[in-house]
Amino acid sequence: MLPSIEHRLANELGARPAQVAAAIALLDEGATVPFISRYRKEATGGLDDIQLRLLDDRLSYLRELEARRAAIIESVTTQNKMTPQLLDAIMHAADKTHLEDLYLPYKLKRRTRAQIALEAGLGALADALLRNPALHPEQEAAGYLKAAFSTDQGDNPGVLDAKSALDGARQILMERFSEDAALLQALREYVLDHGVVEARVIEEKKEAAAKYSDYFDYSESIKTIPSHRTLAILRGRREGLLNVQLRLDTEADKPLMTAPYNPCEARIAARFGVAHKMRPADNWLADTVRYTWRVKIFLHLETELMSALRIKADTDAISVFALNLKALLLAAPAGPRTTMGLDPGVRTGVKVAVVDETGRVLDTCVIYPHQPRCDWEGSLHTLAKLAEKHRVSLIATGNGTASRETDKLALDLIRLRPELKLINAVVSEAGASVYSASEFASKELPDMDVSLRGAVSIARRLQDPLAELVKIDPKAIGVGQYQHDVSQSQLARSLNTVVEDCVNAVGVDVNTASAPLLARVSGLNNTVAQNIVAHRDSNGRFATRAQLLEVPRLGKKAFEQAAGFLRITGGSNPLDASTVHPESYPLVKRILNDIKLDLKGVIGNSALLSSLNPARYQDEKFGLPTITDILRELDKPGHDPRPEFTTATFREGIEKISDLQPDMILEGVVTNVAAFGAFVDIGVHQDGLVHISALANSFVKDPHTVVKAGQIVKVKVLEVDEKRKRIALTMRLADAAPKADAKPRETKRPPVHRGQEKSESVKMTTPNVMAAAFSKLKA
Repeated sequence: MLPSIEHRLANELGARPAQVAAAIALLDEGATVPFISRYRKEATGGLDDIQLRLLDDRLSYLRELEARRAAIIESVTTQNKMTPQLLDAIMHAADKTHLEDLYLPYKLKRRTRAQIALEAGLGALADALLRNPALHPEQEAAGYLKAAFSTDQGDNPGVLDAKSALDGARQILMERFSEDAALLQALREYVLDHGVVEARVIEEKKEAAAKYSDYFDYSESIKTIPSHRTLAILRGRREGLLNVQLRLDTEADKPLMTAPYNPCEARIAARFGVAHKMRPADNWLADTVRYTWRVKIFLHLETELMSALRIKADTDAISVFALNLKALLLAAPAGPRTTMGLDPGVRTGVKVAVVDETGRVLDTCVIYPHQPRCDWEGSLHTLAKLAEKHRVSLIATGNGTASRETDKLALDLIRLRPELKLINAVVSEAGASVYSASEFASKELPDMDVSLRGAVSIARRLQDPLAELVKIDPKAIGVGQYQHDVSQSQLARSLNTVVEDCVNAVGVDVNTASAPLLARVSGLNNTVAQNIVAHRDSNGRFATRAQLLEVPRLGKKAFEQAAGFLRITGGSNPLDASTVHPESYPLVKRILNDIKLDLKGVIGNSALLSSLNPARYQDEKFGLPTITDILRELDKPGHDPRPEFTTATFREGIEKISDLQPDMILEGVVTNVAAFGAFVDIGVHQDGLVHISALANSFVKDPHTVVKAGQIVKVKVLEVDEKRKRIALTMRLADAAPKADAKPRETKRPPVHRGQEKSESVKMTTPNVMAAAFSKLKA
């Protein structure tokens, strides 16, 4: 019998069963992962949020597995077909696939041809020919003829002639062979090792399929095909442009029935003792083996393994999206400074919004510095007046259409009016239009034109990216890879987890936070978040965390989960502005009494705090992890884990793709990180690609280990394809751009399957050539 769920999870996590059991108990009680990882370290032995997320996911899977195991045992037992051997195998099945393999012969299914043949008494014929191939099939079959008859399951056509008898016997053996669990697992493993995913363009749709040209004649091992290529070819198949199939690497085309056994057919034959010894039934049995493989088992495995490949590709793509989203959410905030947001536009003008330190809108307008009005001077004058009037510190320019031209306007203002001490930054405006048209934006900015709401969002996301981006569906932020092709429910669940972790890692000011931000706090939901805002609007600022218990539907359990992540700055208790949980306030009081100081004399006193022995304050309730965390928090209360705010400087005069030249070194911002490299905004309205091989001087397995979304990087231009809007970049600044007349330099590479040489990972000259293959994948 398998170990308990706790022991299995402990092995997977590298933890003790007691740690896992404690975490499971807390999760079952309704505790959230952020709460457990921060405030229940004694119980879980310090399991971190990553381990707890994995535990939570795997716990669901293993519980489903155990429920399915129990249902299968009950079903087989009810059929009176359970044996000690079968029960032992079921109890030791470690995953759902193996469990379903074992259940296959007993699974209630529609009346099959094999079942109809068994009803007609052909089981004995099948057994006889398999047991004794010396029998003559046609002669033996003649003894099993039977007229049509009826059964409780329905009408049976009977056995009209010898051919019908042999066909029925074959169906019986095919079903028996294909439902052998041990054989199925062996064949599954072989196909995983030797299976090739093959894509071919549908000839009459070749022109429409131009964007899939890399996959017109493509094949790659199912073991090595990366997620982005899987999703690309599956999208092509879904659009009816590509034929995609799985085949064995030993078979380029479907072999004739008279061909020698392939390795899988040979395994089936060996399993059931089928051999060619020139006996009368050998050919009939050989054909039965081939039909079993081609009609039953391979089609089943192809469906299963291609589905598993899709799930893996989904998981990988979602992981990329989650990592990028986390980097954006935890990007450096500019902080509570009056900010002017510029939402660039050409014909419709540049929308302008000024917000104060808390994000409250102070002023809005529209200026027209670009075509067709070209009111550059008037626009500068308007911006200067707004900056003076509201004492603006920051200018946030969206990175959409006319971004560089508008950024130049902001730079001109800074040069012309240095006394204003303005700082300019280009901000990703991904999702700003989604926010502008959202129901929340309508409630938050009810009297404002939709076009101006985007400028407000751009300004606010410079002040605090996390607080603003939580108002937008994570899928609309645009940092994913094939996000529209993956499981939307799985994507939403993963991204919501990322948002929750980020919000709780930073903490939330309960007196200024929006309802969408509060809703992401551990233990809270949309209703309670809205109730907090309504209570704040009606009764004024919260002075203490304890006052949160006055909010409707915020009970003791929700308070326990949420209180440590909610901050009250300037309140009556300084601890309310820290990560110290209210349940630990008595401990802090005990420490203060022991050292005979008040809280003001302790907060920020690093020398004193480092001299204290945490073990001195241990008791049954508070252990070393909690006490150590409290002392660290008292040293730096409310510490923000996000980095310091910096801005990228785009090079003057480089505003469009035609301005780029090979070997230029530029500063840019990473906008997206994919499995094959990173996209970088260098200020020309078209992101360039730094291929994974050009991210560093050493081998890079995962681009996320080198760069993250929002990071400021220096890059060199390698190649520019203005017609196709493709820019190849490198972060290895010593790399030289290829000469225009240089012949392609092929890199050494391992042997590949037919068609793979057309994929982006193999035939290339320098990383810039890969950019051409990959830039389309960003779409």
